[in-house]
Amino acid sequence: MKKIKRFGVSLEDELLAGLDILVKKHKFPNRSQAIRFLVKNNLVEEAWQENKLVAGCIILIYDHHKRDLVNKLLDIQHDFSHLILASQHVHLGHHNCLETISLRGNAFELKKISDKLIAVKGIKHGKLVMTGI
Repeated sequence: MKKIKRFGVSLEDELLAGLDILVKKHKFPNRSQAIRFLVKNNLVEEAWQENKLVAGCIILIYDHHKRDLVNKLLDIQHDFSHLILASQHVHLGHHNCLETISLRGNAFELKKISDKLIAVKGIKHGKLVMTGI
């Protein structure tokens, strides 16, 4: 287990009230956990902006009956195969499919493949989620 360091934090009343709202909203057990969450989010966001190594997942919803859609998605994935760890295809109904693509690479490359996949005609919804490694 990682060693925990304790330190004091001074905040204006408004910021402390905002922190308490965050604790309640996310159901954190305490303020320390909320501060950890905020710091980690900031570090992950900096990793994206600095094009550091990250892990991510692209989520796509689409109608697999759309002409040539699946082939276009596969062509893009083959162009970025060095980033792809795994993919999963799930049938949500007769028409709708959910595809998740797990990735590892530099943030800008993950954003590039995500943008290309989400822009394919026929994609109903797409989203990239990234985190630091």
